[in-house]
Amino acid sequence: MITSEGLEQLGFTPHTDYQLERRDGVVVISQWNSDQSQPSESAIEAAHTEWQAEYDSQEYARLRKAEYPSIEECVHAILDDDLEALQAKRAEIKARYPK
Repeated sequence: MITSEGLEQLGFTPHTDYQLERRDGVVVISQWNSDQSQPSESAIEAAHTEWQAEYDSQEYARLRKAEYPSIEECVHAILDDDLEALQAKRAEIKARYPK
């Protein structure tokens, strides 16, 4: 399976080095513009697997970020001298989504 994530993991840039196109439900490389040789489908699949593992390992960070206090909440906590409550909220979120 050819994926943009796999190609990017290999160091290629979309729309500069390559163009992908879906044909009959299958993603294919429609244009190859890179000076480097086009990688095999198996090399792209292996790179995609590596990318997916890295992405999955950072799920906790994405979940934390969605729940962390906003910049506005942080500013108010600083101005209102309520950093303990802010830190408690952050600690609760970190405990809910451990590394």
